[in-house]
Amino acid sequence: MRPATDVYEPAPQATAALLRAFLTGLRDRVPLRALWAHGSLAGGDYREGRSDLDLIAFLARPATPQEADDLAGLHRRLAATGGPAARSLHCAYLDGTAPDDPAHPHLAWAHEELMHRQITPVTRRELHTFGRVLYGEDPAALLPPVTDDQLTAFVLADLRGFWRPALGHPEYWLRDIWVDLGLLTLARATVTLRNGTLISKRRALPVLAGLGAPTQVLADIRHRRYGPAPASPDAPPSPDAPGAPDAHRADWPARRAELTRAFLAPAIDRTLAAYGSG
Repeated sequence: MRPATDVYEPAPQATAALLRAFLTGLRDRVPLRALWAHGSLAGGDYREGRSDLDLIAFLARPATPQEADDLAGLHRRLAATGGPAARSLHCAYLDGTAPDDPAHPHLAWAHEELMHRQITPVTRRELHTFGRVLYGEDPAALLPPVTDDQLTAFVLADLRGFWRPALGHPEYWLRDIWVDLGLLTLARATVTLRNGTLISKRRALPVLAGLGAPTQVLADIRHRRYGPAPASPDAPPSPDAPGAPDAHRADWPARRAELTRAFLAPAIDRTLAAYGSG
């Protein structure tokens, strides 16, 4: 079992310090067996202050109501003192209950609140493929593997049941998060359906270009995610910086939404027709 200070060192200094503080807080509050990173930190695409910090904690038993309250307090305290990285820290709490059921809800902290959410086959495959052990046992020792059929079925269901219907809500697509995740999810899903592999969000951008995504929207995503850092951690990148030629226009969010939805609807339909049925 790894010691509590064994944090993934390539993380930026502030994020590594946050992870150490979070791990210490977890061990004081719950029966922790393991703490893992997945998503951008594990996949080498993490940008401090811009990326979410996606973690999974595996507990020896389900958290009690009091422990759940204590966890919420820990997250709130870190969010108040730990800067942008702490406010983007999301953690799901598994306890061995239905570990291979993607529909089973697990205790989780995300978007500044305690909730119950599913651990998807994509997340589980990430953990098995490139998850980072921050503490305790390896994912392979505690989580069943994800088959290719399970992964494919989930990816198709996500496109068909969530992203395609979401295009019927134009107001969603005025927000950065919907534009980014909608487009990047399509690109990553396409690669997974083609060859069973998972790719990072950065590697998804050239895939989107190959699929014919609007060049102005891709430039906007690339600039916000990978362009020059803002002057302060809480400020957005300057819209006048190179690489974001349209971002300063007052009508850009509406125009970006229109371009995104016009591309995604037929692109998702083609993907479902090529790889799925129904």
